[in-house]
Amino acid sequence: MGRFKIKKQDTFIDMTPMSDVMVLLLTFFMLTATFVKEEPIKVVTPGSVSEIKIPSTNLLTIFVEKNGKVFMTMDSPEGLTKLADAMNEAGKLSLSPQEVKEFAQVPTFGTPLNTIKGWLASGDQKNELLTKSKEAGIPCDSVNNELKTWVSTAREACGENMRIAIKADKSTSYAVIKRVMDSLREIEENRYNLITSLKGVDN
Repeated sequence: MGRFKIKKQDTFIDMTPMSDVMVLLLTFFMLTATFVKEEPIKVVTPGSVSEIKIPSTNLLTIFVEKNGKVFMTMDSPEGLTKLADAMNEAGKLSLSPQEVKEFAQVPTFGTPLNTIKGWLASGDQKNELLTKSKEAGIPCDSVNNELKTWVSTAREACGENMRIAIKADKSTSYAVIKRVMDSLREIEENRYNLITSLKGVDN
């Protein structure tokens, strides 16, 4: 009796379509991803049930860390360049063109005006100085309130469409937050956002 011959089937799988899909997905995520700036100042925001999103462009953010020190940042190098140039024109800073370029690349700044040049010259130690130096922080007291200078100059440089947000640590005392808000009110900046985390969601 003859044996049955089993027809051999080709087991080759064409992976070309899968490769095409993977390349398209990778390209999509690369083009649509937004890079978040490193924040040397760690702020644990308080919880909230609000889901209102703040704009991601033309935004000035004021950081208030748990010890009460105040720092600032803007969302783009272009905004920081405008701010530095405006501060130079107002006579508040005397940065060289190279120092303005350096300032435009910092993720966060916050030292007294008279120490900005030295801070920019510190190279890779900028973030460490912000977090560990006792002199770090933008002065915001009644005697020397440089926060008002920075914010009002940013408003002049970036226009009426610039939005302001305050990102404060949940353990920061109310007196410090009130001092920041009073500073904004004194320069007639009465509209700003408070950045919080959704309750039950880690920051």
